[in-house]
Amino acid sequence: MRGPAPEEGFGGATGGAGAAGGLPPGEGASLVVAIPTHKRPEGLERAVGTVLPQINAIVSDVSSPVARAELLIIDNDPAASARATAERLAAGPGGSTMRYIVEERPGVAAVRNRALDEAAGARLLVFIDDDEEALENWLSSLVGLWAREGTQAVAGHVLPAYDAEPEAWVREGGFFVRATWPTGTARPAAASNCLLLDLDFLRARGLRFDERFGATGGEDTLLTRSLVAAGGTLLWCAEAQVVDHVPAQRLDRAWILRRQRSHAANSVRVDLALAGAGSRVARARIRGRALVGGTARVVAGAGRGAAGVILRSTSHRARGARLMARGAGLASAALGGSGHAEYGRS
Repeated sequence: MRGPAPEEGFGGATGGAGAAGGLPPGEGASLVVAIPTHKRPEGLERAVGTVLPQINAIVSDVSSPVARAELLIIDNDPAASARATAERLAAGPGGSTMRYIVEERPGVAAVRNRALDEAAGARLLVFIDDDEEALENWLSSLVGLWAREGTQAVAGHVLPAYDAEPEAWVREGGFFVRATWPTGTARPAAASNCLLLDLDFLRARGLRFDERFGATGGEDTLLTRSLVAAGGTLLWCAEAQVVDHVPAQRLDRAWILRRQRSHAANSVRVDLALAGAGSRVARARIRGRALVGGTARVVAGAGRGAAGVILRSTSHRARGARLMARGAGLASAALGGSGHAEYGRS
């Protein structure tokens, strides 16, 4: 069952009255930037503070392909704990661009699907998380690449910022460092914390986030891989950057390795979902590859970790532990295990 109806929220969009999805047609595309949130008022305020000016700037730019835009805050707390923060921000400079709603169903996939529903009349949907802040030209870079290349999705670069100084093991392991590629590089999949989607393409192909992945994550990988499989193109934009604020509690070794296992397990679950329930041979092959590959990673990781102890190398110890954790996740998923419920409601 869906959460409260949109009228229980507030706000509107630049470029006309009402929400971006309901604006009358005109020159240029309509855009919705969605920030899913759950009990992170400080992070939400920081994210909104970096996104709002960019929304207003892109609409004001006469050369921009975007004519109408709004910032949509989707609160996944049934108690609407973000409402007071959102109301205060909406009353501030540029706040008329904002709209706040509550999605009562738990899980990140339900929230992202609610964003799809609320952006029903918009051409573009951009996601950014409530623990991130957008750097300069983030939004214009995403939209600009979409407009130039006619691509169906654009993903950007996420940079870590630690709320507390991490120990050497965390830094040497590279656990929070994400890869980047030259702008225009075609990618097979992407995370949704810095992602632009062409909604016309998603609607035409019937693509949505799979809510079976709502508690574990991986719904974004599945959707973007499905987009590419359906004939769409996902391009990388190195200039579209956001900063991911990593809280101190996430610098714990046990949490880090649990997440590595979960991400690896999710990759197998995504492969199985794409194969479909009826393809027994393909699913058996996926499980077999994951079991063999996972076991090999555990063995290789143990060897690297042992070498790290002998050589007194923090990097080898950390990267060996990372390889072992990912191997364990692959093997677990091959045998029917699921990832950690990182996004389960608490």
